[in-house]
Amino acid sequence: MADIVGTAAGLPRLSVIVPALNEAAVLPALLGDLARQRGVDLEVLIGDGGSVDGSREVAQSHGAVFVVGGRGRGAQMNEAVTSATAPYLLFLHADSRLEDPDLLANGLAALRRAEKDHPRVAGHFRLRFSRRTGGGDLLYRYMEAKTGLNRPHTTNGDQGLLLSRTFFDQLGGFDDSLPFLEDQRIAARIRTLGCLVTLPGVLCTSARRFESEGLYRRYLLMGIMMGMYAVGEERFFHRAPGVYRLQEATGQLRLWPFFRLLWTMVRHDWGAAGTATVFFRLGRLVRENAWQPLLAVDVCMQPLLGAGRTPLLRFHDRILAPFLNFRLVDILAGLGCFCGYMMVLAPICWLLEGRDGGDRRGRREGMDG
Repeated sequence: MADIVGTAAGLPRLSVIVPALNEAAVLPALLGDLARQRGVDLEVLIGDGGSVDGSREVAQSHGAVFVVGGRGRGAQMNEAVTSATAPYLLFLHADSRLEDPDLLANGLAALRRAEKDHPRVAGHFRLRFSRRTGGGDLLYRYMEAKTGLNRPHTTNGDQGLLLSRTFFDQLGGFDDSLPFLEDQRIAARIRTLGCLVTLPGVLCTSARRFESEGLYRRYLLMGIMMGMYAVGEERFFHRAPGVYRLQEATGQLRLWPFFRLLWTMVRHDWGAAGTATVFFRLGRLVRENAWQPLLAVDVCMQPLLGAGRTPLLRFHDRILAPFLNFRLVDILAGLGCFCGYMMVLAPICWLLEGRDGGDRRGRREGMDG
């Protein structure tokens, strides 16, 4: 156990909590990285959701504490926290990699400095995707760039979450009402009660879900998920459990069943007035994130501009944003959402995937409607 649980006196103590479900293939790499971390006294806990692949044996052979909880990342992490003993907590995904042996010591030092100005503070790292296949370089670079901006809806669980145990308890832990989106919910609550900071260093994460499901298909579905979450339409997630399949069950993602569910909700749940309200709220979300396409152009131009330079993003923040803050913009953006998603993308997915095949797959995944 000494290879992970530090014993050096005087080092800051940190409990690292990793939710896992059948992750025996990737846990050794992460646990090995944690064993090489310097300048911090680590306690590692695996919050398991019922693994049957030897994850317990892998975890215990590396000195980690294995805690069995209910299935779902939020529930698993909450259960593991009950066994944590350090004053600071770090939540990591099982497919994370820590290439810098000083990453956690530097991150914890930065968080403790930030606490001097704001006691309720949490931190996350920038991301770099580890890929096995080529293609999609621009989209990956764009997603990586967003992780360093510390803006609403850009902080995800794969960036890690570092905070004090006291602040975590004040937050009430993770919301485990759904088996996913716990990262978005706690990030929003952190911003309400305190603040988030970007920690020094880079955390690597596997692109395996994008590679197995299809990069652009998964990214598009993530956009739909964030939209439904932002407008409070949790019925979508309860009726479409396939939005986030277990890693072991991933494969080429089909989007038509999800668009089919949206059309069902338009016709039977929302009606004309409800649909207008939903897409008006989506329009407001689009307006609040109008900086994203400008950042994408900045990322495209980085070979010419130089790394880290974002003139169009600065133009949005300093000049453009105040001119967009009008109800009419939200209405027009919402109309654009409806036309783009429901009148363009939905028919395209229907044509590419085939209505019969998409419907059968949707029913197999347990989708209502």
